[in-house]
Parts: sequence; C-alpha cells; structure tokens
Amino acid sequence: MENVKLLKSGEFLVKEIESTDIFIPEEFNEEQRMIAQTCSDFLEAEVYPNLEEVEKSDRELMKSMLKKSGELGLMGISIPEEFGGFGQSFVTQMLVAETTGAGYSFSVAYMAHCGIGTLPIMYYGNKDQRERYVTKLASGEFIGAYCLTEPGAGSDANSGKTNAKLSEDGKHYILNGQKMWITNAGFADTLVVFAKIDTDRVLSAFIVESKYPGVVVGPDEHKMGIKGSSTAQIYFNDVKVPVENLLGKRGEGFRIALSILHMGRLKLGANVIGAGKKAINDSVKYANERKQFGVLISTFGALKHKMAEQVIRLFASESAVYRVSADIDNLMKKLTADCGDYGRASIEAISHYAVEAAILKVVGSEMLDFIADEAVQIHGGMGYSAEMAVERGYRDSRINRIFEGTNEINRLLVVDTAMKRAMKGEFDLFGEAEKLYSGLDKITDGKTAGEGYFQEKTRYIKNFKKAILICIHGATKRFGKNLINEQEVLNNIAEMMMETYVSESLALRVEKMSTLKGNVSLYKDMFDVNVFDTASIIRKSAFEAIGSFSAPESCPTLIKAIENLSRVECINVKDARRRIANKLIENNAYKF
Repeated sequence: MENVKLLKSGEFLVKEIESTDIFIPEEFNEEQRMIAQTCSDFLEAEVYPNLEEVEKSDRELMKSMLKKSGELGLMGISIPEEFGGFGQSFVTQMLVAETTGAGYSFSVAYMAHCGIGTLPIMYYGNKDQRERYVTKLASGEFIGAYCLTEPGAGSDANSGKTNAKLSEDGKHYILNGQKMWITNAGFADTLVVFAKIDTDRVLSAFIVESKYPGVVVGPDEHKMGIKGSSTAQIYFNDVKVPVENLLGKRGEGFRIALSILHMGRLKLGANVIGAGKKAINDSVKYANERKQFGVLISTFGALKHKMAEQVIRLFASESAVYRVSADIDNLMKKLTADCGDYGRASIEAISHYAVEAAILKVVGSEMLDFIADEAVQIHGGMGYSAEMAVERGYRDSRINRIFEGTNEINRLLVVDTAMKRAMKGEFDLFGEAEKLYSGLDKITDGKTAGEGYFQEKTRYIKNFKKAILICIHGATKRFGKNLINEQEVLNNIAEMMMETYVSESLALRVEKMSTLKGNVSLYKDMFDVNVFDTASIIRKSAFEAIGSFSAPESCPTLIKAIENLSRVECINVKDARRRIANKLIENNAYKF
C-alpha cells in the first residue's frame, strides 16, 4: 500500500480513487491471519466456556480472562516494542478488534482496556508515563479504564463537574468528583480521569491509580446486555494525584477525549463485524437444522432473504472498515516521519479521519443490530430463549448505538465535520456544489453507450455524490449558520453520505477482488443489491431534505435532478439474494 493516492477525511465527496488505492480484507498477510486465529482460539478456549459464569457479575473471572489475554500478548498489539508490545499496523489492530468482537461481554472489557484504557497514555503520555504504565497495561499486569462520563455530562462531556486543585506544596492535584458508566471499573488498576483544574473552562486529563486513597468504586450496574463487563460509578474524594500524572498539557483533556472517541468509533466499527459474523453463523447453522412443514427452514425464500441481507450489510460495512484503516496506516507513516513521535502521529492520523470514524460507528452498530435482530427471528421462539447464543447477542448489540457517542451525535458529526474541513480549504466541497446547483436543469444520469460493469457502477456512485452536494448547497443557502439547528436535514444528508461511502468502498473492493480472484459473480450480486438499495435511500433522503429547504418554485427542478442522479438499472434482487444465501447455506458458515 505504499505510494497510494490518499484522500483527506470527507474528501470522498468530491474525488474518486482507484481500486488499486484501497486495502481489502482479501489482502491480509499470513502474520495477520495468524494473529486473528490466536484471538479466535482464545475465545474458544477461555471465553465461550465461561460466558454464563461471567454474566453473573463475576468481576474476578473477567479480570482473570483479561490477564490471560495479556499473557498471550493480545493486549500489546497496538503498543510499540519499546513499551512491551508488538507495534502492529492499524489494519492489524482493527482485525484484532473484529475477531474479538465475537466475544460478547469479554470483547467490551478487552476493547475498553486495549483502547480507551491504554491508548490515551500511549498517545499523549510522556516517556516516563509510558514506561510506568503502558508497559504494564500492554502485558496485562495492569487493567485500564477511562473515566469521562458524569451524571450531568454525557454527550456534552465538557460540562463535567469533576475538579482538580493543586495542593499547597505543589506536589499533587486534589481530585473530587464522580464518574459513571465506567467499563472495567470493578477491577481496573489505572484510570484515565478527566477533570477541570481550578476554574478552567476546559478539561484536563490525569492518570489515577485505583489504589490511591479516596478512590471509591460503586457496585456494578444491572444492564440490559454486556452483563459480564463490570460497569460502575467511581467516586473521587480528595484523591491526591501526583503532578507528574497530568496527561498531556493542562487544558488538553477535551482534545484528548475527542481524539480517543474517534479511535473508539473506528475500533467499534471493526468490533461489530466479528459479532455480526458470529450471529450469521448461528443463524445459518440453526436454519440448516430446523425443520418445518417437513423441510429445512433454510429452503424458504423469506429466510434466504434475511440471511442474504445479513451477509450483504456485513460485507459492505467490512469493506469500509479496512479501506479507512489502511488510509490511517499510510497517514501514520507520513506523520511519524515528520514528527518522530509514534504516539502523537498515531492519534493525529486517527483523528484526521473523523468523518469516516463517525460513519463506521453508525453504519456498523446499526448493521449489527439488524443482523442480531434477524438472527433471533430466524431462530423463532428459540431465539427468545436464554439457551441460545443469539439471545445474548441481541441484548449485547444494543449498547453499540450509544457507546462512543450516540448515533444521533455521530450522524450530525458526519456532515458538520466534513463541512468544517471544507471550510478550512482541505478540499473544494462548496465550489463543486455551486457548479452543480447552477446547472440543475441540465443534470442527467450520465449514462453512455458501451459501459462496462464497473464503469456503470462508478457512475452511480458519482451521481449519488452529486445528489449529496446539491443537498448540502441548498441547505446551506437556505439556513446559513442556522443549519446546525436543522438536525432533521443534517440527518438526511448524513444518511446519504454514509450509504454512499459504504457503497463506494464495496464497489472498490469487488473491483479489486476481480483482479485478484477472477470470478466474483457472487460479490457482484452483493454490490448490485447494495447499490439498488442505496439509490432508494439517496432518493428518499434527498426528497425529504429538498422539501425542507427549497422554495415551491424551485422544488420541481431539484426533484427532477435527484430522480436522474438516483436512477439505477432494475435488477432481479430476489435471485441475487438467493445466490448469496445459497452459498452461505452450502458452507453452513460465513466464508465470504
């Protein structure tokens, strides 16, 4: 992936890249596959046999499972070798996140430790802090947690009340406050805590050891799902935190929190892939065993539709996950060469792709919810029984739409962040939109004679992008600075952006696969169905937005333009889905 064309975050709206410029899962190397297999083997040996026990809020059992993963080296995947890790690429980190995503509550505890519990110190800590804490977090000697949310500060994290005051001798910060929904709270050794120093308006970050006097951990919360993970409130009562445990600079906490949330969104986008594959495997195995009316239920067209949709949505989401992961790797290399600090370069590269991080988070969490819901439905009455894995998967999936910033917040971020990047001059969003808007009556579907398969599909994606630009321009012209308050319109545009990014990622993946493996007819089926559905979403979302921002006299011209830009050829989606489902049924497992 050296010397590839690299798009800036959100730039996909106005520029295209070639399939040769993206990374696809079919290109994983032997080492990456071995690491993923190690993770799968760990789940089979240590996690699945203990799921029922760990769901009884057995903190010590979960802690022992986490420590065993540390002994195997699974906690040091993203940590440089000098601090006891393996220094693996971001693509490999995402593959580990995906594979462990099949681990239910364990996955939540593991990802919280390896991500938000460890990486703030790795990325923002000084050498001393990295040597004192990251080395132990990478080995599993310490378990980490992240303390941001408060009873009165959820999505609005900067409104937190936790406070730190410098002691009279200048050696400690005296920390007072309360944090809630803290994953791993019951057994964490280190806490990354956000608080305001004195009367500061913005947060600072601190490394707090749970053994410090005054740190009080409440009982575990009773939750709908992820019952095996320890989630509790933590109270800080005059806790003396050494001044050398200030993480980053004073007042840098809010930036740290936002950057780590971008990273968490990306990792969640990978994590849900593993959970989705597990649910699909459970679905097809049951469908291949259960008989009704004298035949296996896997022979029914209605169930084939469900299973094919599970596969298509997951495969498409996965395509986007590894596309942006490789982009981040390439940017990391460039920034590390520029600044020499791997930690800072890593978080800068991750934070840069904020638009795509929000897309992966929303698309991935909603993809998993769909798959988990249909898995229960395929199981029928048995799916509602706690005997079945899909019941646990259904409950566990729901939190992902709330984790790492709610999907409502992230939808707004998709549009707002892209527009802000464009306003800074990172790419010409508004100029391209203005050109389109000034020639609305001349817009056609752009179809030309003799188009090949991928030429036709590329044209569809380009047209979807034009529809997005038209809506951004129209909404900006109508609402100006008040657009931020028109959340319904922003949601319409976000939906169009997310679906287009995923469709484009899928198109590029299938095209690249065609050069690697030859016959990709089944994957073309996936893309055909995906782009057919995406066109409907583009049309509906654009019509809703236009109805909100356009004057009655301009509405017909806008509607006609969108109709042209969302036009795709009619295909037999029934047969396409059946071919996909039949392959899943034949393999009795997800092997795409």
